[in-house]
Amino acid sequence: MVKDFDFKSRYGIDDLIEIMSLLRSKDGCPWDREQTHDSIKTSLIEETYEVIEAINKNDKDLLCEELGDVLLQVVFHSRMAEENGDFAFPDVVDGVCKKLVERHPHVFGEVEADTSEQVLKNWEEIKNKSKNRNTVTDSMLSVPRELPALMRSEKLQKKAKKAGFDWQDVSGAMDKLDEEVSELKAAIKGGNGQECFEELGDLLFSAVNVSRFIGCDAEQALTKANDKFLSRFSQVEKIAKHRGIDMKTASLEELDSIWDEVKKGSY
Repeated sequence: MVKDFDFKSRYGIDDLIEIMSLLRSKDGCPWDREQTHDSIKTSLIEETYEVIEAINKNDKDLLCEELGDVLLQVVFHSRMAEENGDFAFPDVVDGVCKKLVERHPHVFGEVEADTSEQVLKNWEEIKNKSKNRNTVTDSMLSVPRELPALMRSEKLQKKAKKAGFDWQDVSGAMDKLDEEVSELKAAIKGGNGQECFEELGDLLFSAVNVSRFIGCDAEQALTKANDKFLSRFSQVEKIAKHRGIDMKTASLEELDSIWDEVKKGSY
């Protein structure tokens, strides 16, 4: 147990850094001491999505709490890095402050930028220069492979567009989507598992292309489709139970019929 810990009615960022240091100390928490960057990396992803959930729910109290959890992850990783002699939390703060000043020359310098579009253009140019990215490929390689695949696809496609490598309109993207559907059908017919795997990937990539042209976020569109499926399936299950139908033994035609009822709102 840590002795002489100063309990407070309200804490600040320095307190959070000290608490993490104590948790990682020999008198602290066994679990916290055992963690590494790798062992808790998924926690940062989970906490980030919980922030998104709070925003979607418009829950201000939950948002405050979840932002704190994300900050905890930042302090946790910073503490482990400090123990390894790599960097410390003040270095993280220093780095992001310098980045904000450097990439806002229209605020902290003499550059003119009257629109959001110009701000983003300047940001990208400054970022590429500071990261020594000289080609579009360099810029594409900077997109993390760990991003959700649909999101990464859209980012790669947008960067390709800046280089002039894009369809003129959505019709080209739709034609490509139809082509990929045909190729997937052929792969399935041929029974080649690896070919099916690759063609399915091409189909999904093409679908993202279409979503980009029609101004839809592919990740959000799929999330909405997931929600819609869940809602309709829940209703199908309730109807089946009400009618004494065992879904596990019922025919697909029977369940499809109930699904159509739910879809049409006729039940």
